[in-house]
Amino acid sequence: MAARHRSVVADGRRIHLVEQGEGPLVLLVHGFPECWYSWRHQLPALAAAGYRAVAVDVRGYGRSSGPVAPDAYRMTELVADNAEVVRSLGEESAVVVGHDWGAAVAANSALLRPEVFRAVGLLSVPYTPRGGPRPSDVFAGMSGGDEEFYVSYFQERGRAEAEIEPDVRGWLAGFYGALSGDTMPGPGAPDPHFVGKGGTLRERFPAGRLPGWLGERDLDVYAGEFERTGLTGALNRYRNMDRDWEDLAAYDGAPITQPSLFVGGGLDASTTWLADAIEAYPVTLPGLVSAHILDGCGHWIQQERPDEVNRLLVDWLAALPSA
Repeated sequence: MAARHRSVVADGRRIHLVEQGEGPLVLLVHGFPECWYSWRHQLPALAAAGYRAVAVDVRGYGRSSGPVAPDAYRMTELVADNAEVVRSLGEESAVVVGHDWGAAVAANSALLRPEVFRAVGLLSVPYTPRGGPRPSDVFAGMSGGDEEFYVSYFQERGRAEAEIEPDVRGWLAGFYGALSGDTMPGPGAPDPHFVGKGGTLRERFPAGRLPGWLGERDLDVYAGEFERTGLTGALNRYRNMDRDWEDLAAYDGAPITQPSLFVGGGLDASTTWLADAIEAYPVTLPGLVSAHILDGCGHWIQQERPDEVNRLLVDWLAALPSA
């Protein structure tokens, strides 16, 4: 069965998705700065294994609605979108799998709506329960001297847009390359997760070579989407982290108990910086079925290592209790 594009209505807003296969529903949620296309290798593999694979454009991305209000991108809204997509597809439950920000959305979908999401797969970004100081204070504390952490940089409305939008294609190529296992800056090079004083993120991106997973046509797809929509909707996710911290106060330290999977890249800062979160999985993810670190892999894990990720996903899905 070929993949097909369609849109569903979630709380009055349009969510674009790409669907392939028949069987138990697996909802795939992308991260920043991507779209449904980041799951292009997983859709046919999951369909061939007997699943109904559905990759969404998260609100603010691609062909989904992009609300103007910044607070429309808070975590509770994105969780509600996921649950509404499942309902709109005529299903009562689904497995949810996310990458990058999509991993956080998937984790919170399982946490807040356990009656809908019966299992959760996390790629690249570990589950970290709500807790600790206000996020903006944490990220401000990671900045030091003449360097500013990229999350703080993204949180200021309009600032990152001014860097990215004059040359979306070039910026995306550099950002993807900076976090890919085969093109990321080597030891001793300026860290691309930080902005120099008065500078830009782009100044620290590798130049002249695309990562092996990213062809010119792939880059055209991503660039075309963001050239059309702009970056504000995508960046608004970063601008709601303090709101999320407030909204989810009742879930401070809460574990996710459904069957879960984690796959990270050995060279990904999300894996190394959040190593303590991975070590805490016996407490925070008591339903964890398996966790895997792919040696030599960067951040874009399902695109850098599609065959390995597909195998891990299919094996995990096959071991889950029947829907």
